[in-house]
Amino acid sequence: MTTLPLLFVLSLAGCKHENVNHDAEEAPPAAAAAAATTAGSDTVKVDKAAQFPIVSATTKDVVSTLNVTGSVNPDVSREIPVLSLANGRVIALHVGLGDMVHKGQLVMEVQSPDVTTAFDGYLKAVHDEHLAKVTLDRDKLLFDKGAIPQSQLEAAQNADDDAQTDLVATEQQLRILGVDKDHPSDTVKIYAPATGTIISQNTTAAGAAGITYAGSTGSLLIADLSHVWVICDVFENDLARVRLGQHAEIRLNAFAGKTFSGTISDIGAVLDPSIRTAKVRLQVPNPNNQLRLGMFATATLNSGRSESVVVVPANAVLQLHDRSYVFVPTNTEGTFRKVSIKTGRTLDGNVLEVLSGLTDGQQVVSNALDLQNTADQQ
Repeated sequence: MTTLPLLFVLSLAGCKHENVNHDAEEAPPAAAAAAATTAGSDTVKVDKAAQFPIVSATTKDVVSTLNVTGSVNPDVSREIPVLSLANGRVIALHVGLGDMVHKGQLVMEVQSPDVTTAFDGYLKAVHDEHLAKVTLDRDKLLFDKGAIPQSQLEAAQNADDDAQTDLVATEQQLRILGVDKDHPSDTVKIYAPATGTIISQNTTAAGAAGITYAGSTGSLLIADLSHVWVICDVFENDLARVRLGQHAEIRLNAFAGKTFSGTISDIGAVLDPSIRTAKVRLQVPNPNNQLRLGMFATATLNSGRSESVVVVPANAVLQLHDRSYVFVPTNTEGTFRKVSIKTGRTLDGNVLEVLSGLTDGQQVVSNALDLQNTADQQ
């Protein structure tokens, strides 16, 4: 009677023992994970630590620089408007926006009533001067014969002088308007005043041309693009680091790997109140017209003063979730602590500038990515 209960109890004990052994078999993976990450998520442990060389953070003397962004603009001192001093209608436009023109090249023709008025004044001046000359010659003859007094001769001389002055003035007016007095026409030919590129066009064929009291900027605008401006925005806190004559290296998205040289020629006296930046102007040679107006540019301003910074090999830095880390060895064999750092510029020799998080001489793992991958696989 007592044997059956005893067997039932032993059977239950056997089942409990089997469950315990099953849990023990699943424990090693969890134990391995605990070995890979100890003392918190910022510490990792690997079995063969010797395969991860250790290097020391060092200091490097580098020239202090400031990176700013901007765009390519024309040098306004090299801009020349194409003006028609005669108001009227454009009957022919020989060039367009973006065209390269040469000094003296015909760019447009304007039909103007101003020319008719000026030529009418010229013809009247010619007739008046001719009449005054005939009168003067006659009075000289009469004066020599004693037929008229000297005062009448002097009056004739003054009239002739005035007539000549009026004639010269009307001829000058025709020249200003661009009209040849010997080949009169109601059309004025407009020529390019300089060699350059047309960067602005304010009229079209059959459009209006000329100067008004409203202040015309010219029918066309020619710019010499052999020198251009790169105008950059510099934050208020960085203005103390820029100065006139400072050298700049300029890079553009259109020319990967190529740099252009420029010099600071002006520092804006007024700040943008919304973003607290000042306009800094770089004078940049552009002999082959590679820099095109409106291009986005990144400029590196060199201060000329060197400073000592902490650097580590680029492979020693782990980039993870937009943050930078290095692995620092601990006192425990095979265990490394992940330390967050702030990096700066990439310098010569494939090293990274460390702005914070490390000090000179502090040891780090030379290849952070390999260590992280090995720790994740254990």
